[in-house]
Amino acid sequence: MEPKSFNDGFLNRFLTLSAFKLGSKGYLWRRANRSSHVVFVSKYCIKSTPFTTLAEANTMQFVMENTSIPVPRVICAFKHAGRTYIVMERISGQNLAQGWARRSEASKARIHEQLRSIVLQLRSISPPTNMGVANIHGGPVYDQRFPKQSSWGPFKTIHDFHRELRNGIEVEHLQDPSLAAELRGLIDFHNQSWAGPIFTHGDLSSLNILARGDEIVGIIDWETAGWMPPYWEYTSAWNVNPQNKFWQEEVGKYLTPMAHELEMEKIRQRYFGDV
Repeated sequence: MEPKSFNDGFLNRFLTLSAFKLGSKGYLWRRANRSSHVVFVSKYCIKSTPFTTLAEANTMQFVMENTSIPVPRVICAFKHAGRTYIVMERISGQNLAQGWARRSEASKARIHEQLRSIVLQLRSISPPTNMGVANIHGGPVYDQRFPKQSSWGPFKTIHDFHRELRNGIEVEHLQDPSLAAELRGLIDFHNQSWAGPIFTHGDLSSLNILARGDEIVGIIDWETAGWMPPYWEYTSAWNVNPQNKFWQEEVGKYLTPMAHELEMEKIRQRYFGDV
């Protein structure tokens, strides 16, 4: 299934492109910083990064239709001159990075409880038949932590995905005794039997969770979402933005801790690189 434009009539395209151009030059009332490639216009925001795809817009629509998870409502989405533009309703709220340290333990617990429900809903979505590691449409997956490039795949199986992550290395290729033990453990982990991919946000850090008071009102930035190995939500949330390290202490409070899987990911990063 191919990604689809949404509500992309001439007027919406014209208004979006004009607003984004003005906003990126600082002429609108409020805009995001230049590096974020997000422009705010009244109660809407326009997102267009070098990595933005129609799959992100389609994912938000899919999540809205299949869960009760609060996501931005997509107004329109289209491609123009090789770049994707997504217009969404702005959600009134602050990301959890703002003021987390000042929250009471009771407040944090209420947030964790809601996050557990959100994750459970995502993980309860059944994948299409024969789905491997892929985005919502069965296309490439995106993650800035991938080595060499941010967009990979799609992959027919989790094993194919893992093999690519470790550059095709198998046990029989290991010759250096000092590396063999760790890498053998990683390869055995990768080559185990996997039940199938799980629908995953891929970046559930405090920066992508919006709240008003103790209520979660939005989960944003769905560009990394897709059908991924079962551990991927946990390890990706743990490998947070360097400016957001405090969130590592919170991840295990709303996601099932996966210490072994996390250790395997650390080994993969150490030998095969990403960030």
